[in-house]
Amino acid sequence: MPGVPEGLPDPRRHPGHADQRGRALDSAPTAVILAGGQGTRLRPLTLARPKPIVPLLNVPFLHYQLALLRQHGIRDIVLACSYRVESIRAQLGDGRDLGVRLRYAVEAEPLGTAGGVRNAAEPTGGRVVVLNGDVLTDVDLSQMVQSHVARGAQASIYLTPVEDPTPYGLVETDADGRILRFVEKPSREAITTNTINAGIYLLNRELLDLIPRGQVVSMERDFFPGLLARRIPFFGFVARAYWLDIGSPEQYRQAQVDLLNGAVATRLTPRGTRSDNVWVGETVAMASSAVVSGPAVLGSGITLEPEVSVGPFTVLGDGVSIGRGSRLEGAILWDHVQVGEAAVLRECVVGSRALIGKGARVGPGAVVSENEVVP
Repeated sequence: MPGVPEGLPDPRRHPGHADQRGRALDSAPTAVILAGGQGTRLRPLTLARPKPIVPLLNVPFLHYQLALLRQHGIRDIVLACSYRVESIRAQLGDGRDLGVRLRYAVEAEPLGTAGGVRNAAEPTGGRVVVLNGDVLTDVDLSQMVQSHVARGAQASIYLTPVEDPTPYGLVETDADGRILRFVEKPSREAITTNTINAGIYLLNRELLDLIPRGQVVSMERDFFPGLLARRIPFFGFVARAYWLDIGSPEQYRQAQVDLLNGAVATRLTPRGTRSDNVWVGETVAMASSAVVSGPAVLGSGITLEPEVSVGPFTVLGDGVSIGRGSRLEGAILWDHVQVGEAAVLRECVVGSRALIGKGARVGPGAVVSENEVVP
């Protein structure tokens, strides 16, 4: 099976389905990734590029979810999508080069989270694991499957504890882990638990027949309350794994910081050669007086002119050019960005082919759109 990328196990050497601890997964679930949203919270970065393929350390985001699934023996994956589908297909293809079988369930009109799962999983049998297409995590999916089977669950939901649960939907469970109720974005006075819906579900296939075909149905507002009303065995799987919703520019940049500092357990590594905690791509032209401090990632075809300083937690995409005397720290630059002389970029995100002018200052939290000019 040619083309298995570095950092992913080769099925020729790892027969059968097994997770990172070598535990075999009998009859591995089919996975459905919900990737149909337009990424409105991540705008302007998603105006020209769908969220599932925004780059993390110069790798399309969905590569991390596909790597996690494959790590746990899940190789049959359906992408439920409706926005800029051809852009996603051009990046991911049929998944063969990533060691998975990737299919596309394209919705002519968005069907909601549950409707999208029903549409995507229609031809499958057995269990279905569902992932929200904007979550970076290293949760142990094998352990989640084992917990599901051991409890006799028909539905399981991954719950993660958070310090401030008010922006999320709370999920209350009893002492045995059975789901009791969902509380949407509570006030501080209404907080009864700190475990939230982390956007990963494990469902027995027959439950999807409860979702009306071809209709807009929400997993959180319609499907899950219906399971509780029917008293279907529905359990929470609580784990303190890494978990981050990359749906806002701030969290998108934070995800890259966390990947660089090793907070996320993943078998994917940045492209290029690693030296002193800096990954460097091919044909990088770097002046002798330029300085790069890791952790950092430099793509291919990059130019660093004299006296450039690239500080920790900076990611430069392919074809980026940095002018003389410019300083970057914690900056995420997509491909073919041009930065003029003596510019300063700190803790910001810059889209593809943007032009940062001579002496410009781009400060913390700033987001520059693709092709935008900052004088």
